[in-house]
Amino acid sequence: MPFEQELCALVLDTAPRLFAVVQVCDEGAADADGWVVAWGLADADGPTHVISIDGRARMALTSPERAVRHFTTRPGISARLVWLAQPAAAALDHLEAA
Repeated sequence: MPFEQELCALVLDTAPRLFAVVQVCDEGAADADGWVVAWGLADADGPTHVISIDGRARMALTSPERAVRHFTTRPGISARLVWLAQPAAAALDHLEAA
């Protein structure tokens, strides 16, 4: 396997999973609403990092599920994780460092 392919495979094998924390109001009702309140990165064997959309909250947690607890604080509002699919491909950028 050429070196560049090995590097791309390494990146795919070690990439953290990306997720959003979404708040939902009136879930199950006809006028339910939802919005993204934070983005997170979860390492397979390390901490989970979360940053709120407004940038005011930054957290290092032991699991993505703990992020949900931080955003389920108001009555009538629930929170959940929405996972983005794992990337299937990687490519090297051949730009030289400045």
